Amino acid sequence: MIDSSGLRYDAQGLIPAILQDHVSHEVVMLGYMNAESLRQTLELGQAVFWSRSRQELWHKGATSGDYVRVHEIRTDCDSDALVLQVELLGGAVCHTGAHSCFVEPDGAAPRLVGSPSA
Repeated sequence: MIDSSGLRYDAQGLIPAILQDHVSHEVVMLGYMNAESLRQTLELGQAVFWSRSRQELWHKGATSGDYVRVHEIRTDCDSDALVLQVELLGGAVCHTGAHSCFVEPDGAAPRLVGSPSA
């Protein structure tokens, strides 16, 4: 999936991880990973993050049932950010129960530049 050896984590040992639906290309969430959460993500095939508020690993869906299957992980040109192509297994990704944590003024989820239109 990804060679994690060259990743550039910030001073807190974290790297931002953008979650994008692998079919619709909707941007659905931004989380943060450390080396251990990325290792677990690669091992499980499901998203695991570092919770900055709780200061602990967070397996997305472990309490809500809204797991996130990871299809692909890409890094940016500086190796200091990740994009995870994902499948939402429970239908929601946001802690509010919404499909996406991001909403445009028209109610649509944002798309990364170059993504196909709906």
